[in-house]
Amino acid sequence: MKNRVTGIGGLFFKSKDPKASKEWYNKHLGFNTDEYGSTFWWKDNEGNDCSTQWSAFKADTDYFNPSSKDFMFNYRVENLEKLLKVLKEEGVTIVGDMETYDYGKFAWILDNENNKIELWEPIDKAFK
Repeated sequence: MKNRVTGIGGLFFKSKDPKASKEWYNKHLGFNTDEYGSTFWWKDNEGNDCSTQWSAFKADTDYFNPSSKDFMFNYRVENLEKLLKVLKEEGVTIVGDMETYDYGKFAWILDNENNKIELWEPIDKAFK
């Protein structure tokens, strides 16, 4: 499979006070924040609009489980269903079932150090 990861889809981290974190990043670094965090727009090599999400989660979130880390990376991928088959054949641990929304498909895996990674086949135009 040629293209697996095509970019960073999101940076997610735990915060004692997500609202205060969003306000700090807005004030001091100019992040355009909303209830979810901040979305950064960019163009891929074909000139398509793409997004990367930055989000602060509550410190007690279980969204990153089973990883014990305070962060989770989200990677943009092409053809998530095919990639999951390949990863399974390669012995990669897949966490839960793939989920589909109007803004893309999501699945989760564990890396070699049991860090949970979110894989996202995006539909960027759903955000516009």
